[in-house]
Amino acid sequence: MFKLRAAIKKEILLLMRDWGGLGILFIMPSILLVTITLIQQSTFREAGNSVMPIVLVNNDGGELGKTIEKNISETESLKLIQKQDGKTIDEINARKLVSSGKYQIALVIPENLSAELESRINSNVEKILAEFSLDESDSAQTDVAEQPQEKLAKIKLYFDPAAGETFRNSVKNDIEKMMSKVESKKIYTVFEEQMGIETEGNMMDDNAIQFEEIIAQKGEDGIVPNTVQHNVPAWILFGIFFIVVPLGINIVKEKNLGTIIRIRTSPVSYATIASGKIITYTLICLIQFVLMLLIARFIFPELGLIPFKPGGKLIPMTIVVIFSSFAAIGLGILIGTIMKTQEQSAPFGAIFTIIISAIGGIWVPVYLMPEIMQKVAVFSPMNWGITAFYDIILRNGSLMDISKELLFLFLFFVGTFMLSVWINKRNNLI
Repeated sequence: MFKLRAAIKKEILLLMRDWGGLGILFIMPSILLVTITLIQQSTFREAGNSVMPIVLVNNDGGELGKTIEKNISETESLKLIQKQDGKTIDEINARKLVSSGKYQIALVIPENLSAELESRINSNVEKILAEFSLDESDSAQTDVAEQPQEKLAKIKLYFDPAAGETFRNSVKNDIEKMMSKVESKKIYTVFEEQMGIETEGNMMDDNAIQFEEIIAQKGEDGIVPNTVQHNVPAWILFGIFFIVVPLGINIVKEKNLGTIIRIRTSPVSYATIASGKIITYTLICLIQFVLMLLIARFIFPELGLIPFKPGGKLIPMTIVVIFSSFAAIGLGILIGTIMKTQEQSAPFGAIFTIIISAIGGIWVPVYLMPEIMQKVAVFSPMNWGITAFYDIILRNGSLMDISKELLFLFLFFVGTFMLSVWINKRNNLI
């Protein structure tokens, strides 16, 4: 125990003399946690509450164009723009305004669209009624059936070149939904007129099919997912794995300064030296965990964010942190054992951590990745850790539910540590 305490003290002294390393361990993950959560929360809030201006060029002048104008003006999230400097915007100016970035979207309704749509709907309705021989003769039925239908003029959507594909698809889906509702209502109206039915316009006032959003969780006391619930565990895990940088540097420093040779001449086993590193850095990871929880609990509300309250999930979260720490420490020891200089160890450790975090779903959720990357993600230790966190926090899971992920993390630690021991022995024999 005396030798183990000495090994732990040595690791603590090495860290205390490296303020840059301590900054990486504590300050950088905390800054990432606050910054990225603020950015994402602001983005989601603005997407939900902001008003987006939309330039409308209504060349139709008919009922359809007026209905579109009315729907846009009555939508709280949209602001109708039809004039610029007191002048009505035409298609050419609308395109210039969007291409210059002043507005992100412009909608151009072509001429006579209402008349063309009404003519087409009337033709289709007459054809259907003629098929059922409701009010048409056989000859009239043949004439209607053989009458060719012209394609309707297309509504144009101009997008800012800087607008992403996701944004464009979202806007197109919203407009298509609005147009589909307008078209359906018009079809009902024509049927009513042709068949002499009076419904006072109530048939299409509401959507027949409604949606109810339910968060599927085990039990009834689960947490409704939000940005904070996703970001806090993700960046806790990222901070834990970032210890590979100072850990790898310290191991390389010991080799280059001859410290490890002096330690080997004393009656101390490699297991004792490694245990000192494992215990020290596990404690550091736990301190990181507590620090980031305190930030998420008490500082987030001051920044307008939702506070993170682990509640009864604190103990299983701590267990996930311990097993994730073992995996990160094993990786750090392996990197420090393989690398020969600090210039190799530091950038390799940092870049490799970023790579496995990106693959593991820390930056982008795994379900949004291409299929091949989803298959690769299951091999990232960060994916095992974040999956365990999500099972505990968001899915209301138990320790049994995350036993597979904990086993993978522990086996990763054992594998990397045993490989480090083998490489260390081989180097000592050379």
